[in-house]
Formats: sequence, C-alpha cells, structure tokens
Amino acid sequence: MDNELNEGLRLKNQVCFPLYACAKEVVRKYKPFLDELDLTYTQYIAMMVLWEDKEINVKELGKRLYLDSGTLTPLLKKLEAKGNINRERSKEDERSLIISITDKGDKLKDKASIVPHKVSTCVNLDPEKAKVLYSTLYELLEQMR
Repeated sequence: MDNELNEGLRLKNQVCFPLYACAKEVVRKYKPFLDELDLTYTQYIAMMVLWEDKEINVKELGKRLYLDSGTLTPLLKKLEAKGNINRERSKEDERSLIISITDKGDKLKDKASIVPHKVSTCVNLDPEKAKVLYSTLYELLEQMR
C-alpha cells in the first residue's frame, strides 16, 4: 500500500501544474522583447497599468496585479531608479503611496506597443481557444479572490 500513490498526488492530475508551467513558458517568451525595453515581466505589467491610468496608489496596483507589497516595493524602486515612475506619499493620506508615470516611462509605451504582437506570433493558439482560456482564467482568479 505504501508504494501506491494516491491519484490526487499524481502530477498529471493537477490543474495547478499546467497553469504554472504555461505561465512560466509564456513569461519566457516575453523575455527577449522585454530585455529590449529593460523591463522584467512584472515591471512590464506594472507599466501597463500606468500607461493606462497614469497614476495609481500602491494598494490598488497590487490588487490589480495580484501582487503583495513585498513584491511591489522593490519592483517600484527599480522602475523609479530607471526614471520610469515617481513614488510620492499622498497629501490627503500619508499612509498611501501614489505611483505616477514619468514622461520617460510614458514614451516607453511606444516601444512596448509591439510586444503583444511579437509574443502572439510565438504562441500559436486558435483565437477562439484563446478567448475561452482567457475567460476561464479570469473566472478562476475571481473565484480565488
């Protein structure tokens, strides 16, 4: 009995494993394109929020990216050191840290605009299957939140 593995412990029966492996591989596909922008994937998704919103508090940014402050703080410090963002305490609430995009960071958006297309050419997924996957993953994220 000890040598028999519970079916629940078999790697092939885990939904989490292909999610993990795919996420890792997709991020790996992004790497050469993001290297040209001097961004990591996590910095890239933070910049995507800032290209859209221009300004956001750290708490809201963490919520949108599913990242905790322990991950965000060093990431944002590096983006600030590169001149892509500014970090300032809110005048209304000193506990709140506001992140805003700089002109340099905003200009990076033009170079970054081709990244999604470049990555999509590396990941050959039928558009209908991609839509189903997208909606399924967001449904799962919402259930877990």
